[in-house]
Amino acid sequence: MKLYVDTQSKQVQVTKDPAPKNDPNGGNQKTEKGTGRPLWSTQVFVLDETGGEIITITTAGEKPGVTVGQLVAVEQLEAIPWATNGRNGVAFRAISLKPKAGTSAAK
Repeated sequence: MKLYVDTQSKQVQVTKDPAPKNDPNGGNQKTEKGTGRPLWSTQVFVLDETGGEIITITTAGEKPGVTVGQLVAVEQLEAIPWATNGRNGVAFRAISLKPKAGTSAAK
């Protein structure tokens, strides 16, 4: 089962430029299983009527063309619960991050 987050009523703003998602040793960039496409991590601030959260969204393929301060559209944001060695959390993955029409990055 996949858990998707509805982002239509949320404001999503880039807080860190996209960066390669590297293996745990900080070496090579991770790739998507099955396709070999490179993985990218982009930190964003998500705001709705209940408050805001900073999350990191992983995308695969070309580096997202977004910059710090831009409002972005998130295509199919998936929440992926995880648990490893007594630690747990939620990872986020999306098909794409694109600048929202009519927005520009803060300078």
